[in-house]
Amino acid sequence: MSKRLSFGAAVLLGTSTLAATALLPTLAVAQVTTSAIRGVVQTDTGTAVPNATISLVNNDTGFARTVRTDGSGNFSIRNLSVTGSYNVEVNAPNLQGERVENVRLNLSDDTQLAFQLGSDVMDEIIVVAQRQVVADLAIGPNASFGIDTLENAPSINRNIADVIRIDPRVFVDEGRGDINSVQCVGQSSRFNSITLDGVALNDSFGLNSNGYPTERQPFPFDALEQVSVEIAPFDVKYGGFTACNINSVTKSGTNTFSGSAFVDYTDDSMRPNTVAGGQDFDFGDYDEIRYGLTLGGPIIKDKLFFFAAYDKLEGANTYPQTSITRQFISQAEIDEIASIAQNVYQYDPGTIPTSNPNFDEKFLLKLDWNVTDQHRLTGTFNYNDGNNITRSDGDTDELEFSNHLYERGAELLSYSGALFSDWTDNFSTEIRASYLDLDNRQVSVGGTDFGEFVIETPNVDVYLGSDDSRQSNDLNYDQLALSFRGNYAMGDHNILFGAEYTELNIFNLFLPHSETAIRFDSVADFRNGIASQIEYNNAPSQNPDDAAAEWGYALNTLYVQDEWAATDRLTVIAGMRYDWYSSNDVPTENPAFVADYGFSNAQNFDGVDLWQPRLGFTYDATDTLQLRGGAGRYSGGNPNVWLSNNYSSNNVDQVGARVRGAIDLFSLTYVLAEDGVPNAPGWAVPQDLANSVGTGVGRNFEINYLDPDFVIPSDWKYSLGATWTPDFNTGEDIFGGQWLFQADLLWSDSENTAIIQRGDLVQAGLVTRTGTDRQGVPYSISVPDYDSPLLDSFVLTNADESNRAFVASIGASKRWENGWSARVGYAYSDAEDVQPMTSSVAFSNYNNRAFTDPQEQILSRSNYNTKHRFTGAVSHQRDWLLKDYDTGVFAFFQAQSGQPYSRTLDGVANSIYGFTPFLGNGNGDSILLPGTTRNEFTSPTWTKVDLRISQELPGFRADDRTEVFMVIDNLTNLINSDWGILERPVFPGTLHVNQALSINQASAYEIRFGARYDF
Repeated sequence: MSKRLSFGAAVLLGTSTLAATALLPTLAVAQVTTSAIRGVVQTDTGTAVPNATISLVNNDTGFARTVRTDGSGNFSIRNLSVTGSYNVEVNAPNLQGERVENVRLNLSDDTQLAFQLGSDVMDEIIVVAQRQVVADLAIGPNASFGIDTLENAPSINRNIADVIRIDPRVFVDEGRGDINSVQCVGQSSRFNSITLDGVALNDSFGLNSNGYPTERQPFPFDALEQVSVEIAPFDVKYGGFTACNINSVTKSGTNTFSGSAFVDYTDDSMRPNTVAGGQDFDFGDYDEIRYGLTLGGPIIKDKLFFFAAYDKLEGANTYPQTSITRQFISQAEIDEIASIAQNVYQYDPGTIPTSNPNFDEKFLLKLDWNVTDQHRLTGTFNYNDGNNITRSDGDTDELEFSNHLYERGAELLSYSGALFSDWTDNFSTEIRASYLDLDNRQVSVGGTDFGEFVIETPNVDVYLGSDDSRQSNDLNYDQLALSFRGNYAMGDHNILFGAEYTELNIFNLFLPHSETAIRFDSVADFRNGIASQIEYNNAPSQNPDDAAAEWGYALNTLYVQDEWAATDRLTVIAGMRYDWYSSNDVPTENPAFVADYGFSNAQNFDGVDLWQPRLGFTYDATDTLQLRGGAGRYSGGNPNVWLSNNYSSNNVDQVGARVRGAIDLFSLTYVLAEDGVPNAPGWAVPQDLANSVGTGVGRNFEINYLDPDFVIPSDWKYSLGATWTPDFNTGEDIFGGQWLFQADLLWSDSENTAIIQRGDLVQAGLVTRTGTDRQGVPYSISVPDYDSPLLDSFVLTNADESNRAFVASIGASKRWENGWSARVGYAYSDAEDVQPMTSSVAFSNYNNRAFTDPQEQILSRSNYNTKHRFTGAVSHQRDWLLKDYDTGVFAFFQAQSGQPYSRTLDGVANSIYGFTPFLGNGNGDSILLPGTTRNEFTSPTWTKVDLRISQELPGFRADDRTEVFMVIDNLTNLINSDWGILERPVFPGTLHVNQALSINQASAYEIRFGARYDF
């Protein structure tokens, strides 16, 4: 019998962050919240020992379980909590009993034990060396992070993203404040799944870039026991994603009362005013404090336990980019615009903000009940409410008055319960139920009784009033999930089967321009009331609530799998997952659409389905080398907001009207003013536009519809990898001893990729367009000549080409007996997509990219591709300064390729295409500079180091510990203001030839001081 990997290797596998490593709306239901111990019992001559007694005890909770080996000496104990450590004892008649102590489990992996019982029987049980722990059994690239890393890594944001970024395959976008979107395998964070104790906490609707339904991580950071990231798990339990699955499990109470309290603090004095040769960064005057506590313990010893965690942020949003914008507009111009708004339009626009207060509050309560030795019940309640005060139009050529900013916020309530049962030594089940309710807020700071004004100046567009996209904006949804999972062990086979049901119900009101949006070509026109454009949208009833979309669907899943221990070295896993959708809700039918297109826009996903086969293996080639691989199909993670557009933008429930030209606002008649405000521009709606909308016709934007032949998108993933744990006998301590080396190759090929196209365009031929753009760049390009014979429309459809990605990664890690540990990793990524699908609405997804032909389907480098990424971490814990009180150091290093971007012409898209279709992205133009391709260019490499330093001190009681700590984000920039600089293109990654990259606020260092008390 091979010993496979030693215990030291297993520890490295479990703790190393380099562990072995679309439109259908998919809901991530329960993934994995427990672990398992499996193994084999043999005699010291290699003969299987049937009917041996295996006794397991959790040292922290008293949970106990006893099973017997089968005829081949195999045993399996499932549904085990990852909280605490376990002792595992084996006894058999006429053989020497053995015990392994203090076994700790990993969230994503099974732990396997190998016992070899001798025939020389003694009275006492032998405690065998922990080398008996031979390996975890994860199949597919993954990374696991335990409590030591969670507590000691330099997590400036108290977010799991700060930890999982240590894996080089996981890119975290740190350039957008505290959003910290996680991007795996060159894909958007929208395609991830995030679960906590089995509850899906990913952004089920798809508005947020951080992957959460809330503004920040929706659960207390100190509540976490373990976090794992699965990139391609070839187990059928996993679904609801095509990028990666981020799975977290919270701590549980034990037989000992214990807890912690923390506080940390920062303010504007702990950030620089300038970086990179004098670049101004005005963070304003602010301070930010975070505090929280945890408490856990027994309610009934060995039976019933509780764990609670609370976390509060009293913080600030800062807008350092404003200082860059103000270099291109004078204070006199800003004052003049404010004066006109107040004196001519009777509206106070506020000030130019540099910071605003925000908050975030989290509470979690978990109960664990050991009902019997065979049944364990757990339940989790989680609450989160938080906000950010956000800029809507915050590029360097845009300036907003404070009342134009808006609150992004959300209140989340989630409940979950799970029953884990071991019915026999061979058969175990898991039954789970969860419910989540989300109330999303997007509210203009200045209220919604005044519309949006945009005033053009020579270099900057100035915004005041209520942001056009927040004038009527409300989102609520609830989600119910039920699941059943069974495991049956039959000798060398472990059969897994299960069923899941998830129901999502959505209320979505998104009605831009319901208070009007008015544009002025100059400050003089603003003073004189001469507008160049007015937009107004509403329901024909003039009641915005009548334009809301209420809809939902259910996802149903069945799966079955066989995990076969083919030999003592080879394990094969094969299974099938089947998803199908059901829904009775369809968009309101538009008769004009039916007349033009010959089919209805009232389409949904009812009855669509997908088979997802999975196959994987692990092979222990030697005692120190494990090979693994597999292939599988995955689907999900796609934003429901793309579907919701079809329900909202049907041009029946809401109607738009728009006028252009030199419009004398003071000569118009106004209606629909709210009580107590002037019946005047901004406060009310021009009579003609209100009448146009009231007819139900108006001048509508493009209708959104689902391709009736739409096929479920999916990704095929193929992986090969290896783990090598050599023990080098070099005769010295630095390079000698046991190491962990990892290498993984991953191929991902999409099928039926989801994209947005214009559904009304017909190509009449080709035409050559010549001219000069606004930067003086001459062009002569051949483009399609489109006609629009049908009702203007956007269609959600499948691409003819499909996305693809290749990722290669390698890593090494080691722990030394003197308290030092280190890990390094590198990942190479080559990801291509047809469309980046960056946005929530169809118009933005269609336009926020670079192209020559807006209808083209060409694979190009993905917006989310990070070609090269190096990461490293060094940590040390030792009582340097005070005996028995550790000094801790944890440094994280990353060097990564910059962000892909395109060079485009400036301001000529609609001249080239004659407004068929109408084109315009967030940065002015989408037409590629002739001779270039989409995302051909890359911003500079970003290199930085983060650092956490801590010192333990005595507490009030002997076993208590006080810790003081300091976290420095971007230590490199603190050392030298020209280091650690992040340069990147403005959204959506399209720059004209004279447009420079922006220096991002992540370039500026940040310091936090804090204290923690553990008892």
